Amino acid sequence: MLRFMPNFTRVAIAALISGALALPAVAQYKLTVNGDRLVNAQNEPQNWLLMNGDYAATRYSRLTQVNRDNVKDMRMVWALALGGMQGVGANGPQSEVNPLIDNGYMYTTDGWGTVYKIDARNPNRGQFVWVTDPGVAKQGNTAITRGIALWEDKVLANLPDGRVIAMNRENGEILWDKMIMTKNEFGLQERFLTAPLVADGKVLIQNGAGDGGTRGWVAALDVNTGNELWRWYVVPKPGDPGSETWKDTNNAWKTGGGGIWQTGSYDPVNKMYVVGTGNPYPIYDVEARPGDNLYTDSVVALDINTGKPKWHFQYTPNDGWDYDENGIHMLYETTVNGQRRSVVGHFGRNGFYYTLDRATGKFIKGTQYVNDLNWTKGLNPNTGRPLEYDPKLDVQIYNREARALRGDGFRRACPTWHGGVAHQPTAYNPVKGIAYGVGTEGCFMQTGAEFKFGPDGPVRASAGARKYTSDLYYGAVTAFDTVNHKVIAKAVTEIEIRSGATVTAGGLLFTALQDGWVVAYNDETLEELWRFNVGTPLKGAPVTYAIGPKQYLAVQGSGRHLHPVKFDKLENSSYLFVFALN
Repeated sequence: MLRFMPNFTRVAIAALISGALALPAVAQYKLTVNGDRLVNAQNEPQNWLLMNGDYAATRYSRLTQVNRDNVKDMRMVWALALGGMQGVGANGPQSEVNPLIDNGYMYTTDGWGTVYKIDARNPNRGQFVWVTDPGVAKQGNTAITRGIALWEDKVLANLPDGRVIAMNRENGEILWDKMIMTKNEFGLQERFLTAPLVADGKVLIQNGAGDGGTRGWVAALDVNTGNELWRWYVVPKPGDPGSETWKDTNNAWKTGGGGIWQTGSYDPVNKMYVVGTGNPYPIYDVEARPGDNLYTDSVVALDINTGKPKWHFQYTPNDGWDYDENGIHMLYETTVNGQRRSVVGHFGRNGFYYTLDRATGKFIKGTQYVNDLNWTKGLNPNTGRPLEYDPKLDVQIYNREARALRGDGFRRACPTWHGGVAHQPTAYNPVKGIAYGVGTEGCFMQTGAEFKFGPDGPVRASAGARKYTSDLYYGAVTAFDTVNHKVIAKAVTEIEIRSGATVTAGGLLFTALQDGWVVAYNDETLEELWRFNVGTPLKGAPVTYAIGPKQYLAVQGSGRHLHPVKFDKLENSSYLFVFALN
């Protein structure tokens, strides 16, 4: 194993795995993860080449060895301790990741950005090939890592301190290292909350610190040099398209939010990066930022070559509930009114499942998927806007009983501000036309908030502090029929689900829970078929892969994230767990 330390000097720690010649045979090792392999990732079910399975973000595996009949016989076959828990606090650092797998080798990262290559060919143990520590200062407890990317001979990673690095995937040596994140004019820090995605030789990255009073953005870097090629801002500056939807007189756009928490999807035919954006800021005071507040709470399709928007769709104009829509947008083919259509499917954080035309972004259909929803009476069937939306209003009212404005006491809104599905990776079975979302359901109450603008940006008024509480809060798994546009099954968990979903051709849906359970469900009925407790909180989504004929399931442990805290009896850890049939 080779380890690269913060000063990037190479230190030989150990020899590679002893007895390698005795390991089981695997498919011929391919030297690069090139663009063709990523475009056709579904044709390599033995591997998991992108964080969300493929460019379409469907998290679907064609593997069938583990199925409904035998999943009950699945057991842990090995585990491997990783680093990344230094400086841990109540919620972090958090590694909401799953490993990438390429022909028997795993690549993953931890909450502080250390990257690992692991030889996983031995059926009974995993061993490090190299470990690269890029020297992130381990301060605070807010570091969040959501993954890495493979491209040709490189491993790409966004770091908690704002750098992007490229490593040689054979030995872990850092090839280039770029500081990207900065502070705005008010001293507010940008942050990475997503995994990079490489498409057409461009490393797509984004700022996620919208709730910290910065403007979300997407940028493209040259994969060979790290040099920036283009950048698009979620919140437009005055004069740019969409700026007319910020109708305040306080330059609220400068701290307008729209942070991006989850990696987008890529359409290689139309050369589009399809990505969801976060809520506007200040979050809960809609009167501080009148207008629709584009391009927050939206999905945007960006031209991969220029970074310019091809289309957008806004889910919740003038949001005041924290219903940001930075979750996964899945790309698939489905039947609409008897015709096959290329669409974008999305579990909205606001409680509706949306189907949009992929080429134009035009609304096709929207259906409630959460159990409780009261912030609007429904969606306009023609536009997809909330029924109460009034383009003549600077401040939208929607359902006044659920809308807390300045000076209001508690108003009850559903769904909770943490879901239905927020940023948790979703899944789609292209054979059955079923989409799967995991997240949090319930309702919450909040009072009105008030912010005033000064030389240091928006500041909470002395009498305008928001108060909130959750009166109904639980986890849920949802199976959604995308053809008939209806919920076909739902499973409820006592604790929120912060990981993600993976569906297989073996008729199984896998997810993981904050109280340590890895769970398998029947993918049509959501009947629980198997569970295993690893004794530590889980936020990484499970993935499946194969070595020769044998199928494995891998899930990575991390920090906790509980709102409100319902379960706090486990210790945080940084571990990789692998399961297979007996």
